Amino acid sequence: MLRIYYKKDRRLAKETDLDELREIPMESMIWVDLQNPTAKEKATIETYFDIKYSSEEQSQEIESSSRFSEMEDELIINSNFLSIREKGFVYCPVSIIVEKGILFTYRDDDLKTFGESVKKIKASPASYSNGFQIFLTILETSIDQDADLIESLAKRIAELNQQLTLRKVSPDEEILIQISSFQNETMSLRENIIDKQRLISALMKSSIFPEEYMGVLRIMIKDISSLLEHNKFSFERLEYLQDTFMGFVNIEQNRIIKIFTVATVAFMPPTLIASIYGMNYKVMPELDWEYGYLFAITLMFISSAGTLIYFKKKNWL
Repeated sequence: MLRIYYKKDRRLAKETDLDELREIPMESMIWVDLQNPTAKEKATIETYFDIKYSSEEQSQEIESSSRFSEMEDELIINSNFLSIREKGFVYCPVSIIVEKGILFTYRDDDLKTFGESVKKIKASPASYSNGFQIFLTILETSIDQDADLIESLAKRIAELNQQLTLRKVSPDEEILIQISSFQNETMSLRENIIDKQRLISALMKSSIFPEEYMGVLRIMIKDISSLLEHNKFSFERLEYLQDTFMGFVNIEQNRIIKIFTVATVAFMPPTLIASIYGMNYKVMPELDWEYGYLFAITLMFISSAGTLIYFKKKNWL
């Protein structure tokens, strides 16, 4: 899908037809967005504007040289954006180029960040006159959404913590899996935020990025620092929650072991009595006694009950 945003009569217009590309004045264009484009759309854009989008392998590289580079009048940026799926967060690589004030983006996924950015742009189209402003809006929106994701994750962690503390849920395997899932989401968020931090730091050092927008980048750096602190707190809270979970598991195991121990000790006297009367000796007076069986059973019961009463008085039960 192709989207071309350009200035027209003090407003922003959008064109999606590739055949109309040459009808748009070059100086009016501010953003060319490719989302899962056809081979023809990608080749035409690269040829017409004399640019080269990064490959998927380059977009996923972690080296600084592959993530950010600048030439005489061109910024080449590779960044990952988070997308929420059923199985959690997924990294979606985006290739970004800023050349002569025009922003070029290439992605395969329909990212929420871009959709929200378009809404902001449409709400105040007169505020956007070049691709740098569009790019800043995308970064701001991405940071805002990271903040929302961190707050949502923190809320879910707090709910699980309350349920576990109030013993509304039992400490079983599902709880541990959920804690592990939250930890993975927290780490994914941190990696995504650090990626944005590295990108903005590189932009602040750039000789191409306009000086007039440096103030906005400084504010973003401060916002990112606060997000990293919040994210760190969430991770520490998960570690505390995991320790709490393991504590409840140990208590439950100790309770079970205690029950088996008490049961074993309580049945030791009856077992001893049964063993004595189970011996095969000829001279055993109780063998011919009319009440011998009842006596042995009563003796077993009294010895077992006496042991339990003794444990109860010692507060071992």
